[in-house]
Amino acid sequence: MTERKMCKFYNLNVPERRSGESGQGGGATQNHGNNEDDDRNTDEATPPAVPPHEHKLEYSYWMWFSRRPPARELSASTTGYGQALRLVGRVASVEQWWGLYTHLTRPSELPPLSDLHLFKLGIKPMWEDPANVNGGKWVVRLRKAQTGRAWEDLCMAMLGEQFMVGAELCGVVLSVRFQEDHLAVWHRTASDTVAAARVRDALRRILQLPLSVPIEYKAHGDCLRASASRSHDHDNHEPHPPHPPHPQPQARST
Repeated sequence: MTERKMCKFYNLNVPERRSGESGQGGGATQNHGNNEDDDRNTDEATPPAVPPHEHKLEYSYWMWFSRRPPARELSASTTGYGQALRLVGRVASVEQWWGLYTHLTRPSELPPLSDLHLFKLGIKPMWEDPANVNGGKWVVRLRKAQTGRAWEDLCMAMLGEQFMVGAELCGVVLSVRFQEDHLAVWHRTASDTVAAARVRDALRRILQLPLSVPIEYKAHGDCLRASASRSHDHDNHEPHPPHPPHPQPQARST
Protein backbone atom coordinates (compact mmCIF):
# COMPACT_ATOMS: atom_id res chain seq x y z
CA MET A 1 0.00 0.00 0.00
CA THR A 2 1.46 3.37 -1.00
CA GLU A 3 1.61 6.23 1.49
CA ARG A 4 -1.14 8.18 -0.31
CA LYS A 5 -3.43 5.14 -0.41
CA MET A 6 -2.68 4.55 3.26
CA CYS A 7 -3.63 8.16 4.00
CA LYS A 8 -6.95 7.68 2.23
CA PHE A 9 -7.62 4.31 3.86
CA TYR A 10 -7.06 5.64 7.37
CA ASN A 11 -8.51 9.09 6.65
CA LEU A 12 -5.29 10.78 7.70
CA ASN A 13 -5.39 14.57 7.66
CA VAL A 14 -2.19 15.49 5.85
CA PRO A 15 -1.54 18.67 3.87
CA GLU A 16 -1.24 18.42 0.11
CA ARG A 17 2.18 18.88 -1.42
CA ARG A 18 2.95 22.43 -2.40
CA SER A 19 3.39 23.20 -6.08
CA GLY A 20 6.85 22.43 -7.34
CA GLU A 21 7.55 19.84 -4.64
CA SER A 22 8.51 16.36 -5.73
CA GLY A 23 10.25 13.32 -4.39
CA GLN A 24 13.13 13.61 -6.84
CA GLY A 25 16.47 15.28 -6.31
CA GLY A 26 17.50 17.62 -3.53
CA GLY A 27 19.50 14.91 -1.76
CA ALA A 28 17.10 14.95 1.24
CA THR A 29 17.43 11.81 3.31
CA GLN A 30 14.28 10.20 4.65
CA ASN A 31 14.05 10.02 8.43
CA HIS A 32 11.70 7.21 9.41
CA GLY A 33 11.95 7.82 13.14
CA ASN A 34 14.26 4.90 13.94
CA ASN A 35 17.66 6.65 14.03
CA GLU A 36 19.37 5.48 17.19
CA ASP A 37 21.52 8.58 17.69
CA ASP A 38 18.58 10.96 17.20
CA ASP A 39 15.79 9.09 18.95
CA ARG A 40 16.94 6.52 21.46
CA ASN A 41 19.66 8.39 23.29
CA THR A 42 17.71 11.55 24.08
CA ASP A 43 14.26 12.41 25.31
CA GLU A 44 14.32 15.96 23.96
CA ALA A 45 11.05 16.97 22.32
CA THR A 46 12.66 17.95 19.02
CA PRO A 47 10.48 17.30 15.95
CA PRO A 48 12.21 15.34 13.20
CA ALA A 49 12.76 17.12 9.91
CA VAL A 50 10.15 16.45 7.23
CA PRO A 51 11.47 16.36 3.63
CA PRO A 52 9.33 18.23 1.06
CA HIS A 53 8.09 15.03 -0.59
CA GLU A 54 6.65 13.58 2.65
CA HIS A 55 3.16 14.16 4.02
CA LYS A 56 3.40 16.13 7.25
CA LEU A 57 1.11 15.20 10.14
CA GLU A 58 -0.97 17.75 12.03
CA TYR A 59 1.14 17.05 15.17
CA SER A 60 4.50 15.41 15.76
CA TYR A 61 4.57 12.30 17.96
CA TRP A 62 6.94 10.12 19.90
CA MET A 63 6.68 6.45 20.78
CA TRP A 64 7.75 5.06 24.17
CA PHE A 65 8.18 1.51 25.48
CA SER A 66 8.09 0.42 29.10
CA ARG A 67 8.02 -2.70 31.23
CA ARG A 68 6.10 -2.38 34.47
CA PRO A 69 8.66 -2.37 37.33
CA PRO A 70 8.11 -4.39 40.50
CA ALA A 71 5.44 -2.87 42.73
CA ARG A 72 8.10 -2.24 45.37
CA GLU A 73 9.83 0.24 43.03
CA LEU A 74 6.68 2.23 42.29
CA SER A 75 6.18 5.24 44.52
CA ALA A 76 3.89 8.23 44.68
CA SER A 77 6.34 10.09 42.44
CA THR A 78 6.51 7.13 40.02
CA THR A 79 10.28 7.48 39.86
CA GLY A 80 10.58 3.77 39.15
CA TYR A 81 8.06 4.04 36.33
CA GLY A 82 9.83 7.02 34.79
CA GLN A 83 13.11 5.13 34.77
CA ALA A 84 11.41 2.22 32.96
CA LEU A 85 10.38 4.40 30.00
CA ARG A 86 12.46 4.06 26.83
CA LEU A 87 12.06 6.32 23.82
CA VAL A 88 11.57 4.32 20.62
CA GLY A 89 11.30 7.06 18.01
CA ARG A 90 9.77 10.31 16.82
CA VAL A 91 7.66 10.94 13.74
CA ALA A 92 6.25 14.01 12.00
CA SER A 93 5.02 12.60 8.69
CA VAL A 94 3.00 9.65 7.40
CA GLU A 95 6.12 8.13 5.85
CA GLN A 96 8.11 8.43 9.09
CA TRP A 97 5.28 6.80 11.03
CA TRP A 98 4.99 3.93 8.60
CA GLY A 99 8.75 3.41 8.68
CA LEU A 100 8.68 3.26 12.49
CA TYR A 101 5.54 1.14 12.76
CA THR A 102 6.75 -1.57 10.40
CA HIS A 103 9.78 -2.11 12.66
CA LEU A 104 7.80 -2.36 15.89
CA THR A 105 7.32 -5.70 17.61
CA ARG A 106 3.73 -6.85 17.15
CA PRO A 107 1.53 -6.82 20.28
CA SER A 108 1.22 -10.61 20.24
CA GLU A 109 5.02 -10.90 20.52
CA LEU A 110 5.45 -8.51 23.46
CA PRO A 111 5.90 -10.06 26.91
CA PRO A 112 3.28 -9.46 29.61
CA LEU A 113 3.52 -6.18 31.55
CA SER A 114 4.84 -4.38 28.45
CA ASP A 115 3.41 -1.04 27.33
CA LEU A 116 3.65 0.99 24.12
CA HIS A 117 2.80 4.70 24.33
CA LEU A 118 2.16 6.91 21.29
CA PHE A 119 1.94 10.53 22.51
CA LYS A 120 2.12 13.97 21.04
CA LEU A 121 5.69 15.20 21.03
CA GLY A 122 6.55 16.92 24.31
CA ILE A 123 4.00 14.99 26.41
CA LYS A 124 5.46 12.10 28.37
CA PRO A 125 3.20 9.14 29.19
CA MET A 126 3.18 9.92 32.92
CA TRP A 127 0.40 11.16 35.20
CA GLU A 128 2.63 14.00 36.47
CA ASP A 129 3.30 15.50 33.05
CA PRO A 130 1.76 19.01 32.96
CA ALA A 131 -0.40 18.01 30.00
CA ASN A 132 -1.75 14.95 31.83
CA VAL A 133 -2.00 15.89 35.50
CA ASN A 134 -5.53 17.33 35.19
CA GLY A 135 -6.68 14.80 32.61
CA GLY A 136 -7.92 11.26 32.43
CA LYS A 137 -8.17 8.23 30.20
CA TRP A 138 -10.68 5.85 28.70
CA VAL A 139 -9.70 2.18 28.98
CA VAL A 140 -11.07 -0.82 27.10
CA ARG A 141 -10.09 -4.44 27.69
CA LEU A 142 -9.76 -6.73 24.68
CA ARG A 143 -9.12 -10.37 23.97
CA LYS A 144 -5.58 -10.93 22.78
CA ALA A 145 -6.75 -12.00 19.32
CA GLN A 146 -8.28 -8.53 18.87
CA THR A 147 -5.36 -6.45 20.09
CA GLY A 148 -3.13 -6.24 17.01
CA ARG A 149 -5.67 -4.74 14.63
CA ALA A 150 -7.29 -2.60 17.34
CA TRP A 151 -3.92 -1.05 18.31
CA GLU A 152 -3.12 -0.25 14.68
CA ASP A 153 -6.54 1.32 14.14
CA LEU A 154 -6.20 3.37 17.31
CA CYS A 155 -2.77 4.74 16.33
CA MET A 156 -3.95 5.60 12.83
CA ALA A 157 -7.04 7.33 14.20
CA MET A 158 -4.90 9.49 16.46
CA LEU A 159 -2.51 10.42 13.66
CA GLY A 160 -5.47 11.20 11.42
CA GLU A 161 -7.24 13.43 13.98
CA GLN A 162 -10.31 11.18 14.00
CA PHE A 163 -11.08 11.95 17.65
CA MET A 164 -12.01 15.50 16.65
CA VAL A 165 -10.79 17.13 19.88
CA GLY A 166 -7.54 18.68 18.61
CA ALA A 167 -4.98 19.54 21.28
CA GLU A 168 -7.20 17.98 23.99
CA LEU A 169 -5.91 14.54 23.01
CA CYS A 170 -2.58 13.52 24.58
CA GLY A 171 -1.86 9.96 23.51
CA VAL A 172 -2.83 6.31 23.24
CA VAL A 173 -1.45 3.34 25.16
CA LEU A 174 -1.26 -0.41 24.58
CA SER A 175 -0.84 -2.46 27.77
CA VAL A 176 -0.03 -6.14 27.29
CA ARG A 177 -1.21 -8.25 30.22
CA PHE A 178 -1.45 -11.96 30.98
CA GLN A 179 -5.08 -12.82 30.24
CA GLU A 180 -6.16 -9.81 28.16
CA ASP A 181 -4.77 -6.55 26.83
CA HIS A 182 -5.80 -2.94 27.52
CA LEU A 183 -6.06 0.03 25.18
CA ALA A 184 -6.29 3.53 26.63
CA VAL A 185 -6.82 7.02 25.26
CA TRP A 186 -5.46 9.91 27.37
CA HIS A 187 -6.80 13.46 27.23
CA ARG A 188 -5.96 16.71 29.01
CA THR A 189 -9.03 17.81 30.98
CA ALA A 190 -11.00 15.39 33.13
CA SER A 191 -13.43 18.15 34.11
CA ASP A 192 -14.38 18.73 30.46
CA THR A 193 -17.18 16.18 30.27
CA VAL A 194 -18.09 17.15 26.70
CA ALA A 195 -14.58 16.45 25.41
CA ALA A 196 -14.36 13.25 27.46
CA ALA A 197 -17.64 12.00 26.01
CA ARG A 198 -16.46 12.83 22.49
CA VAL A 199 -13.25 10.83 23.04
CA ARG A 200 -15.26 7.89 24.40
CA ASP A 201 -17.69 7.89 21.48
CA ALA A 202 -14.85 8.16 18.96
CA LEU A 203 -13.03 5.26 20.64
CA ARG A 204 -16.13 3.07 20.39
CA ARG A 205 -16.63 4.04 16.74
CA ILE A 206 -12.97 3.55 15.73
CA LEU A 207 -12.74 0.10 17.31
CA GLN A 208 -16.31 -0.80 16.31
CA LEU A 209 -17.16 -1.76 19.86
CA PRO A 210 -20.73 -2.85 20.57
CA LEU A 211 -22.53 -1.11 23.42
CA SER A 212 -22.19 -4.28 25.49
CA VAL A 213 -18.38 -3.75 25.70
CA PRO A 214 -17.64 -1.53 28.72
CA ILE A 215 -15.27 1.44 28.48
CA GLU A 216 -13.91 2.56 31.85
CA TYR A 217 -12.90 6.11 32.73
CA LYS A 218 -10.05 6.93 35.12
CA ALA A 219 -9.01 10.44 36.15
CA HIS A 220 -5.23 10.77 36.53
CA GLY A 221 -5.68 12.66 39.80
CA ASP A 222 -7.48 9.65 41.28
CA CYS A 223 -4.69 7.37 40.04
CA LEU A 224 -2.06 9.61 41.65
CA ARG A 225 -3.90 9.63 44.99
CA ALA A 226 -4.35 5.86 44.90
CA SER A 227 -0.67 5.41 44.13
CA ALA A 228 0.31 7.68 47.03
CA SER A 229 -2.02 5.77 49.35
CA ARG A 230 -0.53 2.42 48.36
CA SER A 231 2.96 3.79 48.90
CA HIS A 232 1.99 5.09 52.35
CA ASP A 233 0.41 1.76 53.31
CA HIS A 234 3.48 -0.10 52.10
CA ASP A 235 5.77 2.08 54.22
CA ASN A 236 3.59 1.55 57.30
CA HIS A 237 3.60 -2.19 56.87
CA GLU A 238 7.31 -2.73 56.36
CA PRO A 239 8.27 -5.78 58.41
CA HIS A 240 10.40 -5.00 61.45
CA PRO A 241 13.61 -6.92 61.99
CA PRO A 242 13.03 -9.86 64.31
CA HIS A 243 14.00 -9.47 67.95
CA PRO A 244 16.94 -11.58 69.06
CA PRO A 245 15.77 -14.73 70.83
CA HIS A 246 15.61 -14.59 74.62
CA PRO A 247 18.36 -16.61 76.26
CA GLN A 248 17.06 -19.96 77.40
CA PRO A 249 17.70 -20.97 81.03
CA GLN A 250 20.43 -23.56 81.32
CA ALA A 251 19.64 -26.76 83.20
CA ARG A 252 21.66 -27.19 86.35
CA SER A 253 23.88 -30.19 86.56
CA THR A 254 23.38 -32.33 89.62
